[in-house]
Amino acid sequence: MKKHTAKAKWEKGLKDGSGELQTGNGAVQAKYSYASRFGDSTSGTSPEELIGAAHAGCYSMFLSALMGNENITPDYIETTASVWLGEKDGGPLIQKIELRTEAKANGLSEEKFQQLVQQAKAGCPVSKALAAVPEITVEATLKG
Repeated sequence: MKKHTAKAKWEKGLKDGSGELQTGNGAVQAKYSYASRFGDSTSGTSPEELIGAAHAGCYSMFLSALMGNENITPDYIETTASVWLGEKDGGPLIQKIELRTEAKANGLSEEKFQQLVQQAKAGCPVSKALAAVPEITVEATLKG
């Protein structure tokens, strides 16, 4: 089993404070704030953006592995995750994640591709970890 770590530091109150996130290996460092998470500020990130990045990365890798099981090596798989933060019972809740993926893989039929897309959605470890999200959708396009 491989252990992965990340840390976050938050200073001050909820609305007037700010924080910084960092992956264990230091490859990712980002600032975040109430405004970057709940408001219109584009200065900084949010936990939801990081969840989206993790989901998109995991999904793309898992889809590649499934293609490999079919003896197909994709030229590329590019996935965008949109994470929708709303409210339920007076508190914030991730209500929906939309995955949009595009892949170029020669020798793969559209029908088989769409089957693998759904298998990847169900099987990638981050999808499984996010099972409490009420709705996760995937829209996939296969390029010749």
